Amino acid sequence: MLHTVKAYYFFALLFISCAAKPPRETGNFKPTDLVEIITLDSTIKLDIRYATSNNFVGRPVYQEARAFLQRPAAEALVKINASLRPLGYGLLVFDGYRPWSVTKLFWDITTEENKKFVADPKKGSRHNRGCAVDLSLYELSTGKEVTMTGIYDEMSERSFPDYKGGTAQQRKLRDLLREKMELNGFTVYPYEWWHYDFNGWQQYRISNIQFSEIR
Repeated sequence: MLHTVKAYYFFALLFISCAAKPPRETGNFKPTDLVEIITLDSTIKLDIRYATSNNFVGRPVYQEARAFLQRPAAEALVKINASLRPLGYGLLVFDGYRPWSVTKLFWDITTEENKKFVADPKKGSRHNRGCAVDLSLYELSTGKEVTMTGIYDEMSERSFPDYKGGTAQQRKLRDLLREKMELNGFTVYPYEWWHYDFNGWQQYRISNIQFSEIR
């Protein structure tokens, strides 16, 4: 019975988010040029959690396991991935561009105490602008995701990029990712070690384009 109630609640919020409209923006914006990341570098691995039930929602919210970014941000990721290769690592992407309707769903489904981990749909997310990426590292030798101080989408202090806990190796890898990202125009989100915003994100509009519409 509890599962049924949760399912009903989820689908009700999903319906509401899909029917809602993004905030109206005025001003001059750069043209949206979303590019699929792996078309630029197939060695960047994908683990699109929101296309699975392995996420904080517990259900798939994407119909396709794909990741997009505005072209300059995607090209920066390619450079970062190349710089990691001599060190034995590659980039593992969890999420990139996110339709605004999904941001609204996340906001509505998240408790007040954890809303710092999600974006307010009234303002939109950097993800909605195609200028934010959620990612980690994987080992080239094994193809396996590395272990960080906290897991992706974990709503706790372990997710903070300056968290002092965990092992020395976990902090070293987290800080390595941050160093490479910041050298190439990205800024880490204060509450999530995996979330990076590309410089100049304000120059792009909030979008609600579905993955199937992107060519």
